[in-house]
Formats: sequence, structure tokens, C-alpha cells
Amino acid sequence: MSERSGGQLVVDQLANEGVQTVFCVPGESYLEVLDALHDSPIKLVVCRQEGGAGYMADAHARITGKTGVFMVTRGPGAANAMVALHTAWQDSVP
Repeated sequence: MSERSGGQLVVDQLANEGVQTVFCVPGESYLEVLDALHDSPIKLVVCRQEGGAGYMADAHARITGKTGVFMVTRGPGAANAMVALHTAWQDSVP
């Protein structure tokens, strides 16, 4: 059995849950996940701003009915994403 990184485990679980698209602003805090996404069937959409990534995931979930997933780095990246996350939560978007 080969060893898998933590990032590969995250991507494998996303695939098991049926996630087909992930929106992100790449960051150093999850490089292993980005590496694992490169070799996976999950489509990665790179965004320019964290709030935009959050709203893209929100719109994707509303349109497809599937869970919207976005990834941002810690600190300011997470802070920039909070409004989009709160909007999705308030509207019960998956």
C-alpha cells in the first residue's frame, strides 16, 4: 500500500462526495491539496479574490444543486471569504 499525503486524502474525500468543481485562490497553506487536485478529475477554477471564489461556489451550488466548494488561505484570505460564506449559510445553499 502506498502512502498518501493529507492533501490527497482531502481530494479523495471531495471526489467521494461527488464534488466536480473547486474554486480557489491558491495559497501556501494548502499546497498539498493543490498538488493532489492537479492529478484528479476535479476541475479547479483559480480566482483572483477570495470573496469572488466564495460567490462562484455559491452560484455553482445554486445552479447545479450540488455542494459548492471553495478554498482560500488562512488569515486575510479567510477574512475576505467570510461574507460569501455567510451569504451561502444564510440562504441555506449547499
